[in-house]
Amino acid sequence: MVQQIARDTVTPFSQKLNHPLNKNPITVLQINIGKRCNLTCNHCHVEASPKRTEELTPEICGKLIEIIHKFPQIKIVDLTGGAPEMNYGFKPLVEASRLTGKAVIVRSNLTIYFEPEFEYLPRYFAQNQVRVVASLPCYLEDNVDKMRGKGVYNDSIRAIQWLNQLGYGINPDLILDFVYNPQLPVTEKFSLTPNQAKLEEDYKMFLREHFDIEFNQLFTITNLPVGRSKFHLQRTKLYSPYIKFLETNFNPDTLEYLMCRDQLSIDYLGNVYDCDFNQMENLPAESRSGEKLTVSKILAAGNLDLIDEIRTAAYCYGCTAGCGSSCGGALV
Repeated sequence: MVQQIARDTVTPFSQKLNHPLNKNPITVLQINIGKRCNLTCNHCHVEASPKRTEELTPEICGKLIEIIHKFPQIKIVDLTGGAPEMNYGFKPLVEASRLTGKAVIVRSNLTIYFEPEFEYLPRYFAQNQVRVVASLPCYLEDNVDKMRGKGVYNDSIRAIQWLNQLGYGINPDLILDFVYNPQLPVTEKFSLTPNQAKLEEDYKMFLREHFDIEFNQLFTITNLPVGRSKFHLQRTKLYSPYIKFLETNFNPDTLEYLMCRDQLSIDYLGNVYDCDFNQMENLPAESRSGEKLTVSKILAAGNLDLIDEIRTAAYCYGCTAGCGSSCGGALV
């Protein structure tokens, strides 16, 4: 037992660094619009599902639109969820962002396009030149359905073909990217995400040959021990060994490129976090004076750059292991 504790003891992430993890000027506004989703994926760090009802209110949506208009330093508005398309405020945020010349990313599960009332989405995305970052955790049917639910793979393929017909993955103004997530571990034979460039080649070859599908980039993202991934690791008694594995593979070269450095993550209540993972673990961002930030406080201050130091936790090893992991895939 003593040997097990010693083996799994994890160095606090803040101690691993030689200096504080400082915030850069903010250029990305990532908004988690709500937790409603048409799927219940077993690795979802948001714990989204059709039963969840949490979403933006008109008041918070209005304040976010005010921020989008007020701060030209924001270059990208990144909309996530749940299925962001299902939650209140999605279209107003897309349109405010495009009106002010900002790029828009929607993190889509693809299958939402076949739900009643959401068939308009692919054409709407194309009309607004929304960048679609779609979850496709493998190019093989069995692996996708195990993670995301029976029939999800086939619906995803149909959705991608629909996007291709509209020019996504072909027209340089219509970007279609995929996200790879590894299967959740069931033993201590952990592994890092595969080489992103090589896996992208494999995806493109398979999907082109079997479905005549085209896309732009593949992003490899590590499963962080947050949300349902954390619960799975705890149930299988793999939580501590997994974090220790991530720490063992810590790569300081990733620190410069971490997504938390130039973004604010906003929840449906208007609270501010350094990243989506901190949001799910309720670790709010703090101003220089130690005050917890909200969209109201940002508007009152007239300043996006109120944070000096990023708050960290043990799961930060997931973003800094190996080649690194972010919403934009590998870091180095």
